[in-house]
Amino acid sequence: MVVQQIQMQLTQLLSEFEEQVTLRPNTIFVVGCSTSEVIGQKIGTAGALETAEAIFEPLLAFAKKHQLHLAFQGCEHINRAITMEATIAEQFGYEPVAVVPVRTAGGSMSAYAYTQFVKPVVVETVLANAGIDIGQTLIGMHLKAVAVPVRTAVRTVGEAVVTIATTRPKLIGGERAIYN
Repeated sequence: MVVQQIQMQLTQLLSEFEEQVTLRPNTIFVVGCSTSEVIGQKIGTAGALETAEAIFEPLLAFAKKHQLHLAFQGCEHINRAITMEATIAEQFGYEPVAVVPVRTAGGSMSAYAYTQFVKPVVVETVLANAGIDIGQTLIGMHLKAVAVPVRTAVRTVGEAVVTIATTRPKLIGGERAIYN
């Protein structure tokens, strides 16, 4: 898969997403990504740091544009722990855990993000306001309730199925309740 094509697909998807949702500044945007799936291989079998780099660039630009904090989900070998900036983990009250993501335990995307952050840490879990799942990595455990999938014309990044979501508050109170 050509790097430019991957970046173009991701940029288009993020553009369509931002047209449909209101992104709140200073919130967490979680990213789950199987670089293996992006290049057409089975998840967890062919991780590629070059692919992670290609994906990281448009995500970083998107996050800066909307003043979001990126958080990268690792693979099941580190219990889907999250790589993020230490200052953001501290701001949100997330306690660091003792692991460093690598290509074979954490995944290429999380490992690459770890090398790009100023002061990276890994935390067990986050509650993100929005996120993207590239390659069916199951980011739902890191999204606030209630997750709301957003449909875009872009259904894949590379060869990987992609889902992007925002969240909304729970609707509680029954038939007499009033909602915004």
